[in-house]
Amino acid sequence: MPPGRAHALPSGMTQRLRSLLFVPGNRPDLAAKAPRSGPDGVVLDLEDAVPSGDKADARNAVADVVGPLSAEVPVYVRVNPPGTPWHEGDMAGLPAGIAGVVVPKLESLSQLIEVSGSVSAAGIVAGLETVRGVMDAREFLGPPVTACYFGAEDYVYDLGGVRTDDNAEVASPRALVAVAARLGGVTALDMVTLDFGNTERFDREAHEARALGYRGKLCIHPAQVALANAAFLPTDQEVEKARKLLTAFAEAGGTTIAFEGQMVDEVVAARARAVLAAVDGN
Repeated sequence: MPPGRAHALPSGMTQRLRSLLFVPGNRPDLAAKAPRSGPDGVVLDLEDAVPSGDKADARNAVADVVGPLSAEVPVYVRVNPPGTPWHEGDMAGLPAGIAGVVVPKLESLSQLIEVSGSVSAAGIVAGLETVRGVMDAREFLGPPVTACYFGAEDYVYDLGGVRTDDNAEVASPRALVAVAARLGGVTALDMVTLDFGNTERFDREAHEARALGYRGKLCIHPAQVALANAAFLPTDQEVEKARKLLTAFAEAGGTTIAFEGQMVDEVVAARARAVLAAVDGN
């Protein structure tokens, strides 16, 4: 892991990416509609959403749509993973004006170095979707990586496990990704919810992710965007409590106090300040 970032929160951590909406790269019609749902970013996907026979056409479609789309919302392009037949072509064909390149199934620092050589101003969003990628994430999460996401579906496949609705099988790796992202100073984005019609599950997972330290969630349907945007901001009740707590703490001169039956010291006050900062977008 590059040194000197264990406790810092560089600019990447302040980037608001509550919702990152994925659109198939070969569907420019859907890309044009993507900003309507209000995502913090749109990903034009050249990987899972595009059949192997359509990869080249999808690259051309992405190049055509990035310009007008980026005038409305930050645009990212997800390339095919390193080592696949399409990866080099995807990297060589990255259009200008994108906010970042999403690289799925990153597993090592050597892969990151190779990828970063093909990326100029755009940052990298690292997909942590394999057992090795999750376990070794601390080795490569750092500049030019600005964000990462946990890919639960690919992770469970790689592990040889069984995917369940309660996410018990991904509880540990999901937490590990959030920890590695924090140590690397990058924004952590939570896994997709494939059952896009199940708003209750998406909302539950998003709130779980926020509690774990994630700052946003991948979306595969426009209806999920508003849920993610709301879930990764403090509620009105949290904001009101934080303000009251900080007022009482300040009036006590910053010494430990009891507030609503809870002990409040500097650590608790710091969490309250973070709640207010999240509302302000800082």
